[in-house]
Amino acid sequence: MNPAVEPVLKARGLVKRYGRVTALNNADFDLYPGEILAVIGDNGAGKSSLIKAISGATNVDEGKMWLDGKPFHFNSPLEAREAGIETVYQNLALSPALSIADNMFMGREIRRSGVMGSMFKMLDNKEMQRIAREKLNELGLMTIQNINQAVETLSGGQRQGVAVARAAAFGSRVVILDEPTAALGVKESRKVLELIQDVRSRGMPIVLISHNMPHVFEVADRIHVHRLGRRLCTINPKDYTMSDAVAFMTGAQEPPAEAVAA
Repeated sequence: MNPAVEPVLKARGLVKRYGRVTALNNADFDLYPGEILAVIGDNGAGKSSLIKAISGATNVDEGKMWLDGKPFHFNSPLEAREAGIETVYQNLALSPALSIADNMFMGREIRRSGVMGSMFKMLDNKEMQRIAREKLNELGLMTIQNINQAVETLSGGQRQGVAVARAAAFGSRVVILDEPTAALGVKESRKVLELIQDVRSRGMPIVLISHNMPHVFEVADRIHVHRLGRRLCTINPKDYTMSDAVAFMTGAQEPPAEAVAA
C-alpha cells in the first residue's frame, strides 16, 4: 500500500493474556481504505482474539488502536457499532424465529414519529421493512421474496446474505467477516464472495477471516498472516502462491524481509 495513505484501522503492540496463555503477543494490524484484507492463521494463532479486540468484544492488556487516525478503546461491541465497525460472526448472530427485517434492525429499531413512538414506544415496521428490502436489493439478494419471512426458512447462503447486508447497511467505516463461507456449499459460497466484492466496490474496507485459501486469494487485496499471537507478515496474493501462504502460517517457511516489514 501507499505509505502516504493513512490506515482506516490501525493497531500496534496489542497484548491479550488469558491466565498463562498469551493470545495476542505484541500484535500489529493495518486496514487501508477500500481494501479487502484477509486474515489467515492456524488454529490458536490468535486471529479471533485480534478481531475481538478490534470489535470491542474483549479488552486488551496492552497496546493502542486508531480509527481514522484517532485513538480508540471500545468497551463493548455496541460501542464499536456506534463508531461504524460492524462484525458478522461465524454463527451469524441471527434470531431464527424473527423475520428478516426484524433481524436487520435488531438492537436499533426505528420508532414511529410523534407521540406514538416517544411515549408508547411503537415501532415503525413499515419503514424498517422498506429499508431492509432496499438494502437486500442493493446487494442483489433478489431471491428473498418476503421480507417478513422468518430467517429459519432461509437457506444457509441467504442467511449469510442477510447478515452481510445488515453489516453493510449499518457499518459506516469497517465490515469484519468471520469465516463467512465456512458452512456453505459451492453455489452459496460464490454468492457470498460476490456480496463481499459488491460491498468493497462501494468503498467499504473489509476484514475477511478465512481458512479457505482459494476464496482468500480470489477476493483479497492483501493477506495478513497471523502466527503465534502476532502479525508474521503481510503479502500480496498476486506475488505469492497458496502454498507459500500456508507455509508462512504453519512455520514451514520464513517470509521474506519485505513482507515482514509491510
